[in-house]
Amino acid sequence: MIVIAGASAGIAVLANSHHNPPASAGGGPASSASSSASASSSATQTSSSTEQTTPAAGLAGAPWGAELIGHQALVQGSLISADGSLYAIGNTSTLDRINPATGAVVASVPYNMPVWDPPVVVGNTVWEVSSYSGGNIVLQGYDARTLARTASLPVPAIGAVSIARQGVLTSGPDGNLYVAAGETVAVVNPATPQEIRRIQVLAGKASSVAVSPDGTKLYVGIGSSTSFRLVVFNLPSDTIANESTLTSGGAGGNLVATSGGVWGMTGSGQSEWVWFAPNGNLAQAVQVGRGAGGGWSSFPSYSGGVVWVGGTGDVVCASPATGQVLAKADIPADHGVAQYFASPVVSGGQAYSYYQTDASQQTGLVRLTPPAACTGNVSS
Repeated sequence: MIVIAGASAGIAVLANSHHNPPASAGGGPASSASSSASASSSATQTSSSTEQTTPAAGLAGAPWGAELIGHQALVQGSLISADGSLYAIGNTSTLDRINPATGAVVASVPYNMPVWDPPVVVGNTVWEVSSYSGGNIVLQGYDARTLARTASLPVPAIGAVSIARQGVLTSGPDGNLYVAAGETVAVVNPATPQEIRRIQVLAGKASSVAVSPDGTKLYVGIGSSTSFRLVVFNLPSDTIANESTLTSGGAGGNLVATSGGVWGMTGSGQSEWVWFAPNGNLAQAVQVGRGAGGGWSSFPSYSGGVVWVGGTGDVVCASPATGQVLAKADIPADHGVAQYFASPVVSGGQAYSYYQTDASQQTGLVRLTPPAACTGNVSS
C-alpha cells in the first residue's frame, strides 16, 4: 500500500470530466444536464415469462472466474445492490432494475444524469438526483420494483452547488437522505418526504457525502481545483470532529463510509485510484488496489460486508475496519488492451460487476466468484 501524506505531491487532480455528468462506458456522454422534469414516471417492465436471458459466457483469464451474463452498457460506478435486485444507470439515459439471476433488465425508466451519483435505495424507494445546478437540486423517488416515479422533492442549495460534485447523495442508518447542498448538507426524511435540518459546512461547498454505518459520523468532501478537504461531523450534534486536507489532490470524492473510516477516489483521467483514510484522517490515507487508467474510473463500493475496488489493474476486496486487502485478482490485458472491471457489488451471495473490453467489443454485467476471504466474515 502507498501512504498518502496530506501534502503528498503524488496525488493528481481529477479530470474535469468528473466534475460534470460522467461519460458512458462507450465514451459518449451518459446524459445532458436537465431540469427537475428530467425523469419520467413512465416505466417499462418485463415479466418473468418474457424476460430475455443471455447464456453465461466465460472470460478467459478473467478475475475470480468472471462470466458475462448480460450485454447492457452501464455508466461506470453506478451499479448497486439492494433487496435482491441490482440497480444501475444505463448509458442510454435510463435507470434500470436488473435481475441478478439472469442479468436481464426487468424494469427501466428514462433518467438523465446531471451529476455522477449511483442510485440510493431506502425502503421501497430508489432515489436519484434529477437536477443539480446553481441553487437548484431536485430528488426523484421511484418504486423499487416497477421504477414508476413516486416522489419529487426540491432541496434548494445554499450558496450554489459545488462544481466538483462527485457522490452528492447518500443515506444513513437512520433512514434519512443526506444531500450535498452548496454550503450545507441537507438531511431529508424520504418517508414524508420533507427536509429535517441543515448542517452548515463552514469550509466551503460540499461536493461529496457519506454517513458511517453506526450513524455517528458524517463525512463531507470539499473539492476544488487545488485541494480536497474532508470534514468529519459528529451526529446528531452536527459538530465538527476533525478535518484534513490533500493539499495537492484537487477535486476528489465518491465517498464511502465504513466502521474504520472513509474511502474515496482521486487521480486523473489516465490514472484514478481509491484511498482509505482511517478515522477520516487524510494524512494517514493509503491507496487500495491498482486503480484504473485509459479514461476508466476506480470507485469504492461497500457490499456484502467488505469494500470492493475495481479498475483496469486488479480487483480487490478489503476490510472495512482496517483497509487491509483481504484478497485480490489481477486483470489481464485483452490482446494487449486493458479490460475494465468496475468495483463489484454482492447480491444473494454472488458478486457482480460491470465489464468492458474495447479489444473484443464486449460489454455488460459479469458474475464473479471471489474467494472466501471476501465473504464479509470480518468486522464491519
